[in-house]
Amino acid sequence: MLNWTAEKGAIQVIMRHAALTFAILASSFVPGVSQKIEKENADRSRVVHLKTALDHLTVIELREPVLQVASGSPAFKIEWRENKVFIQPTEADTATNLFIWTASQRLNYELEPAGSVAEMDFAVDRDPPPSTPASASNTRPERNVADLLLEAQPVRMMPGNHDRLKLVDVWISDVYQKQGQLLVRYTVFNHGQRAYAIDVPRVFQLDAIRSPQSLYNLVNSQLDDRQASRLRPKRRMRVNVLDQKMEADSIAPGEHATGIVSLEVQRNREPTVLCFQFPRAREAAASEGERRVNAFLVR
Repeated sequence: MLNWTAEKGAIQVIMRHAALTFAILASSFVPGVSQKIEKENADRSRVVHLKTALDHLTVIELREPVLQVASGSPAFKIEWRENKVFIQPTEADTATNLFIWTASQRLNYELEPAGSVAEMDFAVDRDPPPSTPASASNTRPERNVADLLLEAQPVRMMPGNHDRLKLVDVWISDVYQKQGQLLVRYTVFNHGQRAYAIDVPRVFQLDAIRSPQSLYNLVNSQLDDRQASRLRPKRRMRVNVLDQKMEADSIAPGEHATGIVSLEVQRNREPTVLCFQFPRAREAAASEGERRVNAFLVR
């Protein structure tokens, strides 16, 4: 009877040790499980914190193509292809912010300093913004000016674009797309000696373009005259100008004025170029003929 009691006690001790061993083994695998693939809802008022790790990629996958990204530090290598953004830290102790623009939204991120692989975010899948139920009157509130400015997409100026040697120069600053309309804000600079009379620009869309440089890398950029002269479009279509707002009808010498033009433009899957044609300056040299003031925007 004593032998049985001793054997029973020994078995209980062995089982307790075995249970403790399994608990330790299980806890050793918890960090691997914590590697995350998140699913986030699109909310432009929210800042999403992302955890990264050296020599590893974090991927953000959206429901629509990415138009532009901007980061506050070169310590993170950031690239994008179609609807995916790839983030890789190159330094260990640096944090920064990241903005991503699509056709319908802006996303905000805080990139935390590179940490352990076990805690990093491997991938983040973003859902489209939730739809707002229609009211009984089936009307939508008007967007205020602050919303339009926040959602506008900045236009990059290519080197050499802003040329003070021109009598009249046009600088496209930002664009805003909504429901088949494209709002374009621009500034006209008068470098001449006489007043420049502003008129509604004629706008043309250039499609099926052959270019020595990929237009995908130039989306939301304004081309300079040299780059524009190298474009070979197959189609050139007139764009309907819906509305035009301008600070003044005439610009005095050495002054500038800002305007906004509303265009009836549908978004294409491939990059296109919009050509804005303004009247030439009255004091233009006779050798320039009827050459107009042009500005070229890649969309």
